[in-house]
Amino acid sequence: MAKTYSDIYIQARRQLKDAGIEAYGLEARLIVSQAAGKSMEKLMRDLNLYASDEFAAAVRQMVDRRIQGEPVAYITGTWEFYGVPLLITKDALIPRTDTEVLVRAAIALFEGRNGTPRILDLCAGSGCVGVAMGVHMPGARVVMVDNSPRALSLCRRNIEKNSLEVRVMCVQADVTEKPPMLLGTYDLITCNAPYIPTAELETLDPSVKDYEPIQALDGGEDGLDIIRPVIRLWKSVLKDNGAIMLEIGEGQAPAVRELLEQAGFSSIYALKDTGGTDRVMAAQLKRR
Repeated sequence: MAKTYSDIYIQARRQLKDAGIEAYGLEARLIVSQAAGKSMEKLMRDLNLYASDEFAAAVRQMVDRRIQGEPVAYITGTWEFYGVPLLITKDALIPRTDTEVLVRAAIALFEGRNGTPRILDLCAGSGCVGVAMGVHMPGARVVMVDNSPRALSLCRRNIEKNSLEVRVMCVQADVTEKPPMLLGTYDLITCNAPYIPTAELETLDPSVKDYEPIQALDGGEDGLDIIRPVIRLWKSVLKDNGAIMLEIGEGQAPAVRELLEQAGFSSIYALKDTGGTDRVMAAQLKRR
């Protein structure tokens, strides 16, 4: 018997709910809309139309993958971050709501200012931070840096998806080494480096440790193996009075504050996420 889009959505929703998926309704909509090749709005409009057997089979396969633990963003290949649509692959972390604190702080830093801010986004991954800043800061010029060619390929696709080719670009570089020559200088550096201590990786949810790239999570013994050289080496490309904003893990704020002070930064402050954890450390570099 032929089924409508609504029938298939309801079945997917029930299966995800029975499997203990917390956001079962949203994830069912994401899966069904992706399988149908329709936006959420068009899917809701077409719910009472009959769907093909091929479509029903595709939804079943995607739901099975989700029940087995694979994150829905990798299944659908799409995600939204700070209101910006993104393509997502297993070559990069899935953007988290916590990271929106970093974008919000960067936007606030330049509110009311004239000119064209130059921003350097390190450990770019999917490009979520750099692309979101590019979308929400129409005057900004953004350079995104990552050492993974596959992640940079994803960055470029997200730049194109959001029509930012004129103002946002990518550079391959290792942030544990000195910045490439001719990179220029910047008003702001943002960075969401790997910051999870190695010993804690095994305690992560299976949907994270079994699917997301380990190199984008592992921050070494204390979680600061990447953050240290970012602070020490990349301050060289900051303009006078330039700022740095670093996403950090729970409990890392005191150590990161000390690293910033040792590197000559001042006006250091922390920003909390929605859970009340210090999530971003920000500071200014006054050269005079």
